[in-house]
Amino acid sequence: MAQMLDLSSKLSGIPAGRGRAPWPNHEYVKGWGVFGLPFDSGHVLALRVFPESSFGPYRTVWHRDPSGRWSIYVDGERLDTACPRYYGAACDHTGHARIGLTWTAPASLRVTMDSPSLNWTLTASVTRLLGLLNHVSVALPPATWRPRALVGARERLARALGLGRLEMTGVMPSGHPGTLMPQQMYFIDASRATLDGADLGRPVQLQENPRIGDVPLPARGVLAIGQAAWQILDQAEYERTRGETAQQP
Repeated sequence: MAQMLDLSSKLSGIPAGRGRAPWPNHEYVKGWGVFGLPFDSGHVLALRVFPESSFGPYRTVWHRDPSGRWSIYVDGERLDTACPRYYGAACDHTGHARIGLTWTAPASLRVTMDSPSLNWTLTASVTRLLGLLNHVSVALPPATWRPRALVGARERLARALGLGRLEMTGVMPSGHPGTLMPQQMYFIDASRATLDGADLGRPVQLQENPRIGDVPLPARGVLAIGQAAWQILDQAEYERTRGETAQQP
């Protein structure tokens, strides 16, 4: 049974900034987005909205076409401090774009992009069970994402929710070992999207998880709020890049 949901109030106006990862020797992002949304046409879309990270705020739209080719579009200062930093090695294209977000109702979002042209609407929902799980999850500290047994329990729970075989820890296409930490999740069963005028169809639940590189995305549409952390591979590069982004307007 669905519950009333107000994501607009929760997610609008989150202050932008830079901070430090929850664990030593890691870089991080914090925010929300569409973890993944497969369509019956074979296309997959994803959205990342990170007001806070090690390097500064950004938004990205991810797109996989039916042949399996991934593209990531970044609304931010640099590609190498946004999602392509971790996933670009598995993409056929990465580039800049202007990404707009408009809440049209408390749980309904419109996402637009200039090039390629994207018009994407979606509505999120929550069941009583999912609401209870979210309430428990948000109260758990980041330290509970370190023990493999607790991460495995969350992955099994994701399968029970119809998200498929998600892996919350693993190695990104860039080589960064990382941990994805969704604290709250909401289903997306209603969505329509056109990309450069082509209708992408209707949301679908897949038998197998779509993957970017070796990283699985959900088998059904889900919006998630949380954070992610990756081990720093090159401390000197990390400090240099963090210093460069601190000087950006």
